[in-house]
Amino acid sequence: MADEDNDGKPRTGGSGDEGQGPGTPDSRKPAPGTPRRPSPPGGGILMGRPFGVPVYVAPSWFLVAILITWVFGGQLDRVLPHLGALRYLIALFFAVAFYASVLVHELAHTVAALRFKLPVRRIQLQFFGGVSEIEKESETPGREFVLAFVGPLFSLLLAGVFYAAMRVVEPGTVPGVLLAGLMFSNLLVAAFNLLPGLPLDGGRMLRAVVWKISGKPMTGTVAAAWVGRALAIAVLIGLPLATHAGGLARGGVSGMDSLTDALLAAILAAIIWTGAGNSLRMARLRERLPELRARTLTRRAVPVETDTPLSEALRRANAAGARALVVVDGRGDPLSLVRETAIASVPEHRRPWVAVSTLAQDLKEGMRVPAELSGEDLLEWLRATPATEYLVVEETGEIYGVLSTADVERAFVAAMSKRPDGDRHRVGG
Repeated sequence: MADEDNDGKPRTGGSGDEGQGPGTPDSRKPAPGTPRRPSPPGGGILMGRPFGVPVYVAPSWFLVAILITWVFGGQLDRVLPHLGALRYLIALFFAVAFYASVLVHELAHTVAALRFKLPVRRIQLQFFGGVSEIEKESETPGREFVLAFVGPLFSLLLAGVFYAAMRVVEPGTVPGVLLAGLMFSNLLVAAFNLLPGLPLDGGRMLRAVVWKISGKPMTGTVAAAWVGRALAIAVLIGLPLATHAGGLARGGVSGMDSLTDALLAAILAAIIWTGAGNSLRMARLRERLPELRARTLTRRAVPVETDTPLSEALRRANAAGARALVVVDGRGDPLSLVRETAIASVPEHRRPWVAVSTLAQDLKEGMRVPAELSGEDLLEWLRATPATEYLVVEETGEIYGVLSTADVERAFVAAMSKRPDGDRHRVGG
């Protein structure tokens, strides 16, 4: 299932790989003096970097691996009772092979995204399948449709491969049972992801179709998100009823089976409902993000040397109409930023005796922000390197000013509070 970053606010201490992976088609060399974009850590165990995109296995995967091993081991005991305890080792192999199929599904999304020059942050295998975290929106509905469809398509192709292999082995054997299980599981993955509601691949395909017809990506998102919420309700109610009816047709159903089915339906419904709401909120957020520009939010700064008394530094700032202080060396190169909270903590009568360097935070990698950053790129940069202030620089490396996290958050809240044109009848999340 392809996915996109669903953060709902401009946190500066977020998680996940915000940087482009090596080999991304649209990666560019920065201009001289422009800081490199930081690469924050990913989530889980790093398994490799196919196509330059990091693949992580989340800790929750081990829980589902145990669950699949236990359930499939029980199935093997009924079909091949002579296996004994060996059935659990075979079931564990099935769990790993199944998630390898899920990885192929996600790699299909990733390759398509890279082909369209959309940077992919990471792939993560987790409790309910996998997620390809694509950093940007598709530019056209056609690309959106293709990007969503390739995942289920490859799951169907894998199901066909396993079916063909199953036909050449003897039924009722370990290879036959494994191949049958993998064929069925890939069919199930494809069918589930083709359901026409966000956040599933089928929902992104529906979004692309409505986007093409209406000419508005937001209209497509609203339609697909509400279909996704309807699907969540259908799963919550329909899955337990369907399994209960099937159990009665077979001659009865146990209370434990009913409870398990109801719990599974509730988890799936919650995932779909939450994902649909996040997709809707993220779409509304992206409509407003272009208003956030580093250049317009930056405070004018005054350069001061390390031993300058705080009182003298503040006098110079007030005279220049500046609201920030940058500590520089003898050549004028920036060393650190004087923290606004630190200034406020120094009583006025002590300021002539306090050097600005004692109140400053050293400039670390990621704290030099290009002045031209805006929107999602700006928020991703700030999330990757948590700080209260950042040095904003021109492409030449010249100091432009200081960007405060508080200013960004206020601008973000102000942008989100605006009602977009034509959104007179607000719907949903």
